[in-house]
Amino acid sequence: MTLRDDLIRPDEALRDAVIYDKGWTQSVLRLFRRRKKEFNAPLAPDRRVYAVGDIHGRMDLLRDLMDEILLDAQRYEGVADLVFLGDYVDRGEDSRAVLDFLIGLRGRRDINPVYILGNHERMLLDFLEMPEQGPRWLRYGGLQTLMSYGISTPGAVNEPETLAKIRADLSDAMGAHRAFLGQMPLWHRRGNMLFAHAGANPAKGPRDQNEHALLWGHPRFFDTPRDDELWVVHGHTVVEEPEIAQGRIAVDTGAYFSNRLTAVRIDGGEAVFLSV
Repeated sequence: MTLRDDLIRPDEALRDAVIYDKGWTQSVLRLFRRRKKEFNAPLAPDRRVYAVGDIHGRMDLLRDLMDEILLDAQRYEGVADLVFLGDYVDRGEDSRAVLDFLIGLRGRRDINPVYILGNHERMLLDFLEMPEQGPRWLRYGGLQTLMSYGISTPGAVNEPETLAKIRADLSDAMGAHRAFLGQMPLWHRRGNMLFAHAGANPAKGPRDQNEHALLWGHPRFFDTPRDDELWVVHGHTVVEEPEIAQGRIAVDTGAYFSNRLTAVRIDGGEAVFLSV
């Protein structure tokens, strides 16, 4: 028996189906349906939304991008949501200044800021609760965050005594920042637009998502269009150019190394990218 390449791609799932031969016909049909599925829902938030990609301590880029967003928002009669998609800290040099700036936006009347939790904020909060988690966080850019708070790292950072001291110093230095991070939601929704840091499980609705999928991603997020006409706007995965594909909008352009921070404006059935 032969299979036409234009009907079914010989991917791993198909090979497994051939090897084990159990439910082979049903497996082929499922693969065929998955390939043919397209996402055709319109962009339909119930108000204008701006969504900002991963900042990672780049206060310089955040300031410039906010100037662009606020200027653009002046042409909108209502109050737009301004969704930050997480990863405000680590890797860049100004994590502390970024959090101060974000907190300061809460008093504005021309925009409605929304702050989504990212995996880097989760790692920082985990370290404050469990210092033994420190080495992992520090490898992913936590050292730069400590420096932004004026905290040095004497000795080996994998020693329990050193980690406990760093944790105590950081907890004191963060002040209100710790509560700010601890109150952040994992997702935000406007109309048929879902905003989450790393994407979502395409088989589940927002309220049924687990934290790991929202913060670190899901293995089927990029190859399985959703069935519920829900768009997902996300960061976390770095792209050379912001992109729209199959119900997904990606806006993390790697600010900490590319020197480029990106946002998307979604309104009136269209998405427009703003970058600095």
